[in-house]
Amino acid sequence: MELSKKYIHMNREKGKAVTQITLDDDFNVPDTKPDLIRIILDKGEIRLDETTITQDHVWLKGVLKFSLLYRSDQEEGKINSMNGEIPFQESLAIDGANEYDTAKMEWEMEDLSIGVINSRKLSVKALVVLKAVIDEIYDEDIVTGAEREGGIQILEDTLAQMQLFLAKKDTWRFKEEILLPSNKPNIRQVLWKSVQLRSVEMRLLDGQLNIKGEALAFVLYEGEEEEEHLQWMETALPFNGVVDCNGCKEDMVCDVSYDISGIDLEAKPDYDGEERMLHLELVLDLEIQVFTEEEDKVVADLYAVNEKLTPIYQEAVFEKLLLRNASKCKIVEKMGLDKNQEPILQICACEGNAVVEQTEIVEGGIQVEGTLQVNILYVTADDRMPVASIKDVLPFHYLIEAPGINQSCRYHLQTGIDQLTTVMSDSSQVEVKAALNLNCIIFEQQKIKKITEVGQEPLDMEELQESPGIIGYIAKEGDKLWNIAKENYTTIPEIV
Repeated sequence: MELSKKYIHMNREKGKAVTQITLDDDFNVPDTKPDLIRIILDKGEIRLDETTITQDHVWLKGVLKFSLLYRSDQEEGKINSMNGEIPFQESLAIDGANEYDTAKMEWEMEDLSIGVINSRKLSVKALVVLKAVIDEIYDEDIVTGAEREGGIQILEDTLAQMQLFLAKKDTWRFKEEILLPSNKPNIRQVLWKSVQLRSVEMRLLDGQLNIKGEALAFVLYEGEEEEEHLQWMETALPFNGVVDCNGCKEDMVCDVSYDISGIDLEAKPDYDGEERMLHLELVLDLEIQVFTEEEDKVVADLYAVNEKLTPIYQEAVFEKLLLRNASKCKIVEKMGLDKNQEPILQICACEGNAVVEQTEIVEGGIQVEGTLQVNILYVTADDRMPVASIKDVLPFHYLIEAPGINQSCRYHLQTGIDQLTTVMSDSSQVEVKAALNLNCIIFEQQKIKKITEVGQEPLDMEELQESPGIIGYIAKEGDKLWNIAKENYTTIPEIV
C-alpha cells in the first residue's frame, strides 16, 4: 500500500527568555562643555550590537545610549547638551538553543534616572528588560491519499491551514536632506534632536513589501546670530518604499514586526557651504513572515474489505487565520506643571512612546493595557531658563474585538503612534490627544489526529467463516454508515 503525503511548511516558538538588568554608572561632563546646573530633558535607548547563540544560551552585547539637555552656568549659551554610553553584556538561557538558530530581540526601558552629583558629574541608572525569542521552521506531513492492490475505502476530511511561504529578516533605509526655512538662522550647534515614526503601514504587494508612513524630525539648536540664539524646527517627512519579497502575492497573509535600529540626524553644510542642512538617515529592522491560506483533503480513516488495516495516528497542530484587526485607541488627557516649574509660553515639541504592558485573551477579544509616555519641550517666559520640559505617563485600556478567539489562539500585536498632538489650555496645563495603532493578527490553532502509517494484517478467516452470511443491524442515533461498513468489512454502496 502506498500513502500520498503533502508537507506543510510551518514555524513555531522553540523557546524564549526574559531578563531584567540594571545599568549604573557615573559620567563626567566633558571638558569642552560648561558646568551643569539643572537637567531639562533626558532620554535613553538600547542599541544591540551583537547577538551570539551557543548551546542553550543567547549572548548579547550592546550599549545604553543616553542624551540630556541642561541649563549651564553660562549667561551666553544658557542651554547645552551632552550624551554618553554604558556598554553591557548579558546572557539569556533558552533550553535547546544552538548556533544555527536566530533570535528575535526586544527591549524595554522601564526606568531611566539621570541625577546631578555635582556640576561636573552625573549619575545614570537604567532598568532594562531584555527578551529573546527563537522560532524554528519545520515540516508537518499530512496523508492526502492512499492506493492498494485489491482496493481500499477512504474517509476524507477537509483541513484549512496556513503554510509558511517566506520567513526573512531585512532592513530598510530612509534618507532625506532637510533644508532650514529661509527665516531661520544658520546652525551653530544642535542641542536636542528626535525622530519619531507616525502612521506606519506595511502592505504586501506582488513580489514586494510596501512600507509607508511619516518621520517626524525635530531639532533644537543654537543659531549663529546672537539676537536669535535658541532656535527649533520640526518637520514631517512622508516615506514610501519597498523591500523585495520574491514570489509573494498580494493576496497572501503577512505578519511584519519592525524596530528602529538606527537614527542619524546631523547638521551639515548646504550647497553654499552654510550650516543650513540636516541629514536624516533612518534604519528599520524588519522581521517578515508570509503565509498562504490553503485547504486540503486529508485521509481521516481507511480500511479494506479483504485485509485488516490499522491506521496509526499522531496528534498534530495546524494554524489557520482567525482574523486581522487594525484598531485605533484614542487618548485624551491633561498634563499639568509642578508648582515650581516655569510657565509655558510656547510648545516646541512633543515626544511619545506607546508601551503595551499586559495583554490577555478574554471573551470576544484581547484586552490590552499599557501606557503612553509623553515628554513635552516648551519655551518659558523666564530668560534664566529659556526652555523647560514636562513629562507624564498616560495609561490606556482597549479591547481588540476578535469574535471566536479562545485561549489556545496565537496572536501578534504591533503597537505604534498614529497621531499625537498637544494644545496649551493655559500657561500651566496642556491637553494631550493621541491615537494609537493596535494592529493584531490572530491565528487559530487546530489539534487533529493525523495518520502517520498503516499496519497491514491478513483477515482472520476462521472468524469470518463463523459469521452469518447476512447480518441485520438496527441503526441508533449517532450511527455513521462509515463505521458500520468498516466494522462489517463491507462498503457503504453495498449497505445502501
